[in-house]
Amino acid sequence: MFGKLIEKLKADPKRIVFTEGTDPRILEASARLLSGTWLTPILVGNEEAVKAAAEKAGFNIRGAEIVDPDTYPKMDEMVAKMVELRKGKMTEEQVRANLKKGNYFGTMLVKMGEADALLGGATYSTADTVRPALQLIKTKPGNKIVSSCFIMVRPSATGGNEVLVMGDCAINIDPSEDDLVEIAIESAKCGKIFGVDPKVAMLSYSTFGSGKGESVDKVRNACAKVKEAAPELAVDGEMQFDAAVSPNVGKLKAPNSPVAGHANTFIFPDINAGNIGYKIAQRLGGFDAYGPILLGLNAPINDLSRGCNAQEVYSMAIITAALAD
Repeated sequence: MFGKLIEKLKADPKRIVFTEGTDPRILEASARLLSGTWLTPILVGNEEAVKAAAEKAGFNIRGAEIVDPDTYPKMDEMVAKMVELRKGKMTEEQVRANLKKGNYFGTMLVKMGEADALLGGATYSTADTVRPALQLIKTKPGNKIVSSCFIMVRPSATGGNEVLVMGDCAINIDPSEDDLVEIAIESAKCGKIFGVDPKVAMLSYSTFGSGKGESVDKVRNACAKVKEAAPELAVDGEMQFDAAVSPNVGKLKAPNSPVAGHANTFIFPDINAGNIGYKIAQRLGGFDAYGPILLGLNAPINDLSRGCNAQEVYSMAIITAALAD
């Protein structure tokens, strides 16, 4: 999977902002990325501090760009742009204060076209990564929410990798019917970038009316709306997980479904189910989990776990940059 993403980046190299430029994990990943010519790291922080941290950790970051908010030559232009974007919700003084922070400064570098993508969260919370993106990058036309998915990868018995998509496992706590529609469509689009031919199962504890309840109705209605909004997409539900993945169970419970028994893109009814589901697949199913990949934004902005390691930073940097147009 990563070989294809790197080939895509080689054909169209990108620039990615790391909001925590002195973090050793960021520096190690940046050093690895710099061994190629297809992704340029932009490290936010004081230049001397970043170089000292890299030297102390033993990483060669020659070729990376280091951008310090305190000395950034276009700061006045950036301030004016952010004041305009916040439309009276932040004063100029508040904007300048926020742009001292790597999360806001890095997001504005993307907004102003100085970078193609952003990866943060090694020390910031998810909220501190997502908030500037919502305020400044904003959602794509036609999208009302930011959602997320995980790309799940494990070696296949027949060679290559098995790749699944799971959403939303990280952002929307109790999505509405319309939210689920966006989550399903955006997750399917994201899966295509990673080589998935999406077959989308809208998951529930019910398969086609076998169970009753408001949550069942929500998933069933959302599925109908997805079919209307994206008629080209193979999607079905509401559906139990066994019916979605087992050909025998799928034939029994949903004999006329184009998805049952062969689903590879799973849309969970809420964050409880989603978060538990992807972690079961990760811990018991042997899948590597990449994400959460944020969906619905005008530019690729992604969040790291504060417990991430350098390999995860490296992988997520490739994924994030590959999402850029």
